[in-house]
Amino acid sequence: MTISSVGKLKEKVRYFRCIAFDARTPRLSKFLILAALAYLASPIDLIPDFIPILGQLDDIVIVPAIIWAALLLVPSEVKTHAYEVSTAAN
Repeated sequence: MTISSVGKLKEKVRYFRCIAFDARTPRLSKFLILAALAYLASPIDLIPDFIPILGQLDDIVIVPAIIWAALLLVPSEVKTHAYEVSTAAN
């Protein structure tokens, strides 16, 4: 992982954290975002990683799908504010 990709990862984490803790974000979106981040950080998978291809595929498909669903419910003003905050922290 390069330094620039680490910086982008930190920026994305700040973005999702800002959305998840904003009072204007619907509760379902907050739950979905936090659940997706917890699932990503958790050592427990729905499909174990030792199963070829499918083990890694669940992380690649499930987490983005949950985050996509959560972001559909978030008002655009909240997303804009979170983007401004996350990029200004650099």
